[in-house]
Amino acid sequence: MTKITIIGSEKSGKTTLASKLGKKGNTADITMYDFSKNDRVLTTIDAVGYPTSIKPMVTAFNLSDIVLLCVPPEGLDAHTGECIIALDLLGYKHGIIVLTKADTSYPYALDELKEKLKKITAGTALENWEYISVSTTSFEGMEELKEMIFETGDIVAKEQEELNDLPTRVVIDQSFNVTGIGCVVLGIVMQGTLKAKDKLVAFPTDKTIEVRSIQLHDVDAKSAPAGARVGLALKNVQSKDIERGFILSEKEDVTEDLTLKCKFSPFSKGFAIGDVPHIFVGLQSSPMRVEKIVKDGEEVERTTTDAECIVTLLGSKLLAYNESDRFTICNLDDKQRFAGYGYKA
Repeated sequence: MTKITIIGSEKSGKTTLASKLGKKGNTADITMYDFSKNDRVLTTIDAVGYPTSIKPMVTAFNLSDIVLLCVPPEGLDAHTGECIIALDLLGYKHGIIVLTKADTSYPYALDELKEKLKKITAGTALENWEYISVSTTSFEGMEELKEMIFETGDIVAKEQEELNDLPTRVVIDQSFNVTGIGCVVLGIVMQGTLKAKDKLVAFPTDKTIEVRSIQLHDVDAKSAPAGARVGLALKNVQSKDIERGFILSEKEDVTEDLTLKCKFSPFSKGFAIGDVPHIFVGLQSSPMRVEKIVKDGEEVERTTTDAECIVTLLGSKLLAYNESDRFTICNLDDKQRFAGYGYKA
């Protein structure tokens, strides 16, 4: 199974492209499209709530393995730039830069745009991403794009095989009640191999649940490997007690407050003591107040972009995470909202 997210500015053509890659399914602040042919299964996620809110885009990133960054012939705008900064801060590994609406431009203009993008993305997580020009009107490049997606998906699948023996960890993005079954959740197996009858904890609560049954692509299964999108029927819990972002696993750190080793984007204004950035980890998020900043062993009043800072943050919402999770630090009031990232100190 290949899971992709399509992002870009409002006029990038991303939603039209998403609609050409699969059949429309669930719609909220993200819209999912599904495609299957032979043994190929593709789930495409369009963060329709972006750029009004960054939360749908962060959600989409965490539910997918590959990103398509859509850039129209008009070139970059502030939101395209924000997408590039976000992907770099997240260290997003796999992606394709898609030059959309190719039928409305000229080959030399598309080549110029490609070279400009290469200069802008040099030194970022996007530096080695492939490029392709497509048109959803003439269908130029569409079959080639699908092949690129599935080729990248094969690479991702091999990487995920190495995660199958790790402790099971499932992130939940939807929860609802089904008559006669009870609590059903949808989510992604981030690592490990999930099995029916597994007993796990729904973090950040301490509620123990049992996996009653597993479905993969609406087909019953006894187990699900790392990377699989799953539907789970759960015992010992009600759907109202499970929220987007909850993690099913055996062990997580759960805290309201955080101390993070942080690095900030050169495009960020940073934060001062008393500021309230928004912190994202997985599908969870919370506003948190900056209590303390330490740089080079000394307390300072403000973060800087030239060195790592240790930042203590106070919150009022429980977050579940482990030591390998990357936290994204955002200022929702800035024009460029993605400020930095951090790991547990």
